[in-house]
Parts: sequence; C-alpha cells; structure tokens
Amino acid sequence: MPPAPGDREARREDVSEAVWQVLADKGFGGLTLRAVAAAMGVSTGMLMHYFPTKRALLTHALDLLEKRTAERPRRVRPAAGLATVRAMLLDILPLTPGDTARNRVWVSSWDLSLADDGLATEQADRYTRLRATIRPHLEAARDLGELPAAADPDQLAATAVAFTHGLVVQALFDPDRFSHDVQIAMLDDFLVSTALHRPDGGSRPGPDSGVRP
Repeated sequence: MPPAPGDREARREDVSEAVWQVLADKGFGGLTLRAVAAAMGVSTGMLMHYFPTKRALLTHALDLLEKRTAERPRRVRPAAGLATVRAMLLDILPLTPGDTARNRVWVSSWDLSLADDGLATEQADRYTRLRATIRPHLEAARDLGELPAAADPDQLAATAVAFTHGLVVQALFDPDRFSHDVQIAMLDDFLVSTALHRPDGGSRPGPDSGVRP
C-alpha cells in the first residue's frame, strides 16, 4: 500500500537524506534502491513508491546534488568584475571536505549521464545555467577594463568553467600534487592570463580585483 499523502511528504526528506548518504559513500555507481533502503532500514518495496524505476532514482539524485551544491556556503562576492568571478570559481574547487565530497559525487555521475540521452541533456542544461551565472560578472569585468574590449563573455564563461572543472578532476585524482594552495595559484594564473594586455587594448586587472598579479 502506498504511503498516505501526509506520510509521503514527511518521509521525503528522510529518503533524500538516505540517497545523499549513499552518494557520499559509494557515488552514483553504488546508488541502488537496495542501498538506499538499507541506509533507511526499510524495504525496497517502500522506496518503489518514490522511485518506480532506476532512472527515477538517478534523476532525483542529480536534482538533489544540484540543490545541495546551490545551497552550500559561498564566499562573499567582492567588487564587481574579476574579483567576483574568482570567488565563484573558488567555490567550485575541492578546497574543503564538503566541496571535495560534492565534486566526487558529480564526477561519479558523468558515466551514467553519458549513457542516457535524457540525463546527458539535463547535465548539459546544468552547465548552461552555471555559465549563465558567471557571464554577467565577465561582462562587468570587460566594462571595467579588466578584460579586452572585444572579449566574448559567453566564450570566456565556457573557458572558465572548462578550466575549473578540469582542475577539479586533477585535484580529485592527485590531491598531493594539486594541493589547496596549488589549485588557488593555478586559478589566479588562469585569470591573470585571461586579463593580460592584448593588442586590442585590453589590460591587466586593477589592484582591487582580487586577482593575483
């Protein structure tokens, strides 16, 4: 018998917590109804009222991961322009245990998403939203003269996300080589190289940009 509406809502948070616990412990590769049921101490039959298919479970897990990522503590956004871009990209890197755990879960989701067209589209949409949050701050940096006048904010946002997520993967696989200080230094070097003086009149970021010269 399916749970009553009130009971269903009351247990929804418990289900989500159990899904997150399994993700944190085993990644998407270990995410099964049986594992979630074991974490909750309930039967798989009960969980099937929430997740009738494995895909429904995966979709919920991805939504939960995005929600947890969006709700995580963030650095204060400093002055407009590259300083805020820097803060946003630092928030992505695995510089704390919580951010490391979230990034490990994200990376573990890629294999499953690549094998499912629908999940792959949803992942692409998530990256589109991430780039869209960075773009206005790159526009501000361009308007402030921190970036070349001809800089394309859309392309720069895509480049910044690609660089940062590439650094995430390196740091997850080789944390000794890519320590916290190394990650921060590499990100700062990337931002400085993006803002270097160019023939089209661009210039280095100003002294208050928060980007290491």
